[in-house]
Amino acid sequence: QVQLVESGGGSVQAGGSLRLSCAASGYTYSVYWMAWFRQAPGKEREGVAISTNGNLTYYADSVKGRFTISRDNAKNTLYLQMNSLKPQDTAIYYCAAARPFTGLWVSEYEYNYWGQGTQVTVSS
Repeated sequence: QVQLVESGGGSVQAGGSLRLSCAASGYTYSVYWMAWFRQAPGKEREGVAISTNGNLTYYADSVKGRFTISRDNAKNTLYLQMNSLKPQDTAIYYCAAARPFTGLWVSEYEYNYWGQGTQVTVSS
């Protein structure tokens, strides 16, 4: 049974940092591309960052230079280091896993598995 379990969310003031983790189990983690998405209240879910199985990374323009995605294949864990947080980063953050694909990495329809989400709240 495939499971993705996020942790590390919480409340922080603007300018602060948080590190999200996503523990994966039930599939061959190293083969899959792993990504972080987020959904703010009243908005559609959007891609934040992706790490391919070749360790290529891509970021949404809104988080470039502030967020860093990384993965530890030995621990089957995905991370998102979030620095210089802004109130507009407030959202539920989800990790997702996909078999390699050729479409747009921000398309949530490319992803096979999803976690339950973790809340991140940034106050001004």
